[in-house]
Amino acid sequence: MAFLSYNLIREKRQSVHFSNARVLAEAKAETASGAVFLSHSSKDDEQVEGVVMFLRDFGVRVYTDDHDARLPNPPSVETAKTLKGEIRDASRFVVLVSPNSRSSRWIPWELGLADGFKGIVPVALLPITQNGDEESWAREEYFALYPRIFRSDNTWKVMDPRDQVPWLLQNWLTKTL
Repeated sequence: MAFLSYNLIREKRQSVHFSNARVLAEAKAETASGAVFLSHSSKDDEQVEGVVMFLRDFGVRVYTDDHDARLPNPPSVETAKTLKGEIRDASRFVVLVSPNSRSSRWIPWELGLADGFKGIVPVALLPITQNGDEESWAREEYFALYPRIFRSDNTWKVMDPRDQVPWLLQNWLTKTL
């Protein structure tokens, strides 16, 4: 089982051409209604563009809070209210899981909301690792509850830990399971 690597994300970021830059700008301005909500640690902000492009390659819209002009700085109760609505309205919820996830105050809260609104199947973890193969990211006990995105036989899939049955990532993202 292979996971997303920092090298692949770096390649995605470096391959951003003018048309992709427009797609990225649109993705950052998206609302989550019908889109994939990407939860991540603010310490992973430099990875977000590459992850958005990775997910956009599967034909889905992606919401990130990075450039949501409605969100106040610093975060406040308004931030929480807005994100709660976006999580509720998203078609899928993906957590970018990295070594930085452990220190995030928002990831556990967002994941709990997604679970409550959607249940297990529309929620998935997207681990990002140095080599694409280690599983040190899985230290949070509750992560074992959720499907995870991985690559096998050069195909991206989502594995449900309850029955170990993989879905094609493309199908999971577009609700055609």
